[in-house]
Amino acid sequence: MLSAALLCLATAVYFEARGEPTVGQVAVASVVMNRVEDRRFPNDVCSVVKQGPLYRSGAPVRHKCQFSFYCDGKSDRMRDRAAKLRATRISELVLSRTIMDPTEGSTFYHADYVLPSWAATKRRVVQINKHVFYKWSQPKNRKTLKIAR
Repeated sequence: MLSAALLCLATAVYFEARGEPTVGQVAVASVVMNRVEDRRFPNDVCSVVKQGPLYRSGAPVRHKCQFSFYCDGKSDRMRDRAAKLRATRISELVLSRTIMDPTEGSTFYHADYVLPSWAATKRRVVQINKHVFYKWSQPKNRKTLKIAR
């Protein structure tokens, strides 16, 4: 049986980066762990993954979560067995910190086909396939690194 932290992280990786190569899935998992370690976010994996406003009933407000899959109104059941196993294995490596963080400590990301308003207030660090990763500060004259597909 999976621990709660492993299940939460694997679910986030599965729904946020299932179609990405390994480095992209590691990057998404790393953002979750970087948030756990950052005092500005909750201090456990499940709270980070489920962060967002709630209705009085305890249900998440639709489309207002930090990780979109959690409150998009769709099932969070991982139906693709091979993808679930891969997301779980990657999550185990990231949880144990036995794999390098390709985002250099990023705590934010978005898909490359959107540009959220918050992006202008963060420092772009790297693009890994279809996700762009950021840190808090926005320094001047910083070049970004792009990893080829």
